[in-house]
Amino acid sequence: MHENKPFSIPAMRDFVPEKLRPWIIILIVIVFQFSGGIYLAAVSEMVGSLALLQEDIMMAGYASMVGMALTFTIMFRLKFRFASKTSLIICCVAIICCNLICIYTQSVPLLIITCFFAGIFRMWGTFECNSTIQLWLTPQRDLSIFFCYIYLLVQCCIQLSGLITVYTSFWAKWEYMHWLVIGLLGITMLVTMILFRNYRSMHKLPLYGIDWLGGLMWGLTLLCIIFICVYGEHYDWYQSWQIRIATIFCVIILLLNIWRASFIRHPFISLKTWSYKIVYMTFLLYIVINILLAPSHLLEHIYMNSILKYDSLNIISLNWIVLLGTISGSIFCYLTFARKKWKYKTMSVIAFVAITGYLIYFYFTIDYNLPKETLLIPIFLRSFAYVIIAIIFLTSLSKVPFQYFFQAISIQGFVSASLGGALGSAILGHFLNFTMKKI
Repeated sequence: MHENKPFSIPAMRDFVPEKLRPWIIILIVIVFQFSGGIYLAAVSEMVGSLALLQEDIMMAGYASMVGMALTFTIMFRLKFRFASKTSLIICCVAIICCNLICIYTQSVPLLIITCFFAGIFRMWGTFECNSTIQLWLTPQRDLSIFFCYIYLLVQCCIQLSGLITVYTSFWAKWEYMHWLVIGLLGITMLVTMILFRNYRSMHKLPLYGIDWLGGLMWGLTLLCIIFICVYGEHYDWYQSWQIRIATIFCVIILLLNIWRASFIRHPFISLKTWSYKIVYMTFLLYIVINILLAPSHLLEHIYMNSILKYDSLNIISLNWIVLLGTISGSIFCYLTFARKKWKYKTMSVIAFVAITGYLIYFYFTIDYNLPKETLLIPIFLRSFAYVIIAIIFLTSLSKVPFQYFFQAISIQGFVSASLGGALGSAILGHFLNFTMKKI
């Protein structure tokens, strides 16, 4: 019989009260979630200030998501290689440097590369904290409960970050959001140095054997696809040499990566991971869902900005409804899916019904004479449905053997965090432009 010891965080110094330790970790997670390379809510201000295209800023934002998605594969290696104190300080310093570069650079390649690495360190810091308090959240290691917490925290921080960014840009300058995050990261570093100690629960696990080249090739493949989706309309798709070269490069890198993975000993993402039904099914379903939810990236902005003539404050105020939908969806998932163990199929049907309601409401009832309040219901349904889908799809990957589990999370992150939104917007945007030309 193993003794059930009470939860503790030995990486913290003895004078820190046990009951406060998890909450300190959660505050650090929130800081990491607020941090990043650029803040897309301030894209209009950045375009004017840095003399860049909107597509340039969007590309940098998606690059950050690619970095985050790729990092899942090596998370446990980093967890067991570095002590918590070391990991948190490294991540804080790296993200501070990334924010400083993003404030001053006007080089698009440098901005994209910087945001890519900002996403990596943001995810590293987030994982370090969340993995530390997992047993506090769910002593039984119930991933359905854990992922309810994850998406509640992550999605709420995304919405609050957008709100703070727009309010900061409106009352001051967009750069002040970066300085705010730099200040918060500085405080986090100070807290880490005071409250944490260099504690290890096991011997160092070296970083030898990681397929860094494979990770780079996956990253380049995703960035090429995102480049095609983001810049497609700007360059008139395959009428331009830029899109043709990006497509050729993407195909070559992808084929080389698959070929390498077929014979090297430990590929960054094993081909075996793709063979599990739950992996490729959730990958394909996420593509469908992102196409269905593409109006949230395209039509909503056009409708509110160009037709209703809302300013940035009125537009971003709807984030409060998204936040409400996220909280409601997370709580609903916790009570039904995590606690009562409702089936995956039941939860998926509920989510798709909400998505259908959003689409019907948005496509068939929206009119230029409607008040702002009319948008509340479809936006709530969209965020409510998405958080349910995200939680059940991520939890479903627990059926994958542990050896491939984190690779499967990276694969799902490819489409849920980065590729899906760009692909959905590109498909819907091209369809609308084609339809308008026909009319």
